[in-house]
Amino acid sequence: MSQTSMSIATFKKVASRMPPWTSMLLRANHGVGKSKVVRQVAAMVRKALLAKGVIKSADGFPVIDRRLSQMTEGDMVGLPSTDGECTRFNPPDWYKKACNEPCALFLDELNRATPEVMQAAFQIVLDRELNGWKLHPETRVYSAINAGAAYTVNEMDPALLDRFYAIDLDPQVKDFLNWARDTDPDQGGNLHPFVPDFIEQTAKADGTTWLYPAKTAEPGSVQPSPRSWEAVNRALAYANVIENPADELFYQMCLGFVGTEAAIAFHAYCKSVDNRISGEELLNRYNDERVRSKVSRLGQGRQNDVVEQVVNYVLKDVTKLTQAQGENLKALMKDLPHELRVSLWCKITSPGINKLELAKSIHKHCAADVLDVFGVPMGEAGIGVIPNIPGIFRLPAKGAPAPAKPGR
Repeated sequence: MSQTSMSIATFKKVASRMPPWTSMLLRANHGVGKSKVVRQVAAMVRKALLAKGVIKSADGFPVIDRRLSQMTEGDMVGLPSTDGECTRFNPPDWYKKACNEPCALFLDELNRATPEVMQAAFQIVLDRELNGWKLHPETRVYSAINAGAAYTVNEMDPALLDRFYAIDLDPQVKDFLNWARDTDPDQGGNLHPFVPDFIEQTAKADGTTWLYPAKTAEPGSVQPSPRSWEAVNRALAYANVIENPADELFYQMCLGFVGTEAAIAFHAYCKSVDNRISGEELLNRYNDERVRSKVSRLGQGRQNDVVEQVVNYVLKDVTKLTQAQGENLKALMKDLPHELRVSLWCKITSPGINKLELAKSIHKHCAADVLDVFGVPMGEAGIGVIPNIPGIFRLPAKGAPAPAKPGR
């Protein structure tokens, strides 16, 4: 590990607070998400500039991404024009934009560029200008390179390197997990839970995971990386099989992204975990379509397990349903067959007055759906119709007046 190594989480905090005139260089292996980190930092800076009034719109502070390995000298410095007496270089549109307004200028693959392009980048990084065109004072310059003996790259001039705040990115597994589960469009990947859960739950005691290539991997073999797991997620979602690991396409689509061993392990995990569901997941996330579809694929025999999981979780860990939990339980009730709906109600309200607040919160959200099983509207129940359903309402004691019939 390099002495200048830093986790992604730490780098984002540092980079987002750096002054605009400090150019920043990220060094790391391929596929760890360097370009995504730059975009996440840019989103953090954008929020700060909005708060200060430097930019007026959430669309401000755009990221200008240029792959220097694909550029010629003319792509960097622009083309000359003349007024009849002298010439000057007109900058390319992207560079002029970075001069006219605050931007995040991302010069990627710097050490794969030609010497001429690197010299132009040198002036941008060092002087914040190119051929007399100065960057906007709030424009930030970022660059990223693959570093190491495994890559065919150009040696960076020490004078160029000296002008950067240079960090060797040391991505942690938790960085990927946090990003994969984050639904923020600026900061997260919002991947299907299968991916981060698989990476996390199959980690070995020595710290190795399926997130990165195996140390014994043969050169040129297809191996997993954070970038390839994102690609797996996108491909499976596009093909509409990410919720159905039994589909023959599922494994085949993983194979070319992460390699044979990782694809086999991921496929087996997803088939297994797709048959498991927790009470916490049902009560807190049932309105998530991914959880709902998992329940819908279960036969009635397995849906009995759903009832038991919810009951066990609620009676053990819940004293009163939150609004979100109540809405989730109500949605689950509606999706269950009538007999399981009544079974769930009877079991979940069995503590009675011993858990009065819980019973009240369950009644608030779910009583109408249980009464509906017996064709009893909630309004009529409120004026005296008492269904003989154990766990819902008690029948009158002997000698007490009989309940009124509907409409009387």
